[in-house]
Amino acid sequence: MKTYLAKPNEVPKKWYVIDATGKPLGRLAAKIAVILRGKHKPQFTPNVDTGDYVIVVNAEKVVLTGKKLDKDGYRYHTKYPGGLKFIPYRRLLEKHPEKAIEVAVRGMLPKNRLRDRFMRKLKVYRGPNHPHAAQKPEVLEI
Repeated sequence: MKTYLAKPNEVPKKWYVIDATGKPLGRLAAKIAVILRGKHKPQFTPNVDTGDYVIVVNAEKVVLTGKKLDKDGYRYHTKYPGGLKFIPYRRLLEKHPEKAIEVAVRGMLPKNRLRDRFMRKLKVYRGPNHPHAAQKPEVLEI
């Protein structure tokens, strides 16, 4: 029996819409990472992009449980000495809720060359509207 290895142009790509209203950020990001990577498909191959496109709407309505709003946050470095910055999730969700979801999903993807390709297939929008109606996305319940 031979091992099947998918080729990038052989695997059909689908579009999914996920409503983030009332969903915990971590569970939402984990499900999105699985879909972007393609692990839900039988043709999954680790070194090939076999995943689907994901549209996330209502990003400002995502929730964090416990005290994570104030204790956890987004850390980044400005590349200058002493340039470590920290933004609590409370402030990040007020100003840029799309960024909170993108950072959570990015951290759950493999740290290799494919991660940027996976992230290009993630579209996050603050409100309920998105410009991807022509792709006929399916609604995915989480």
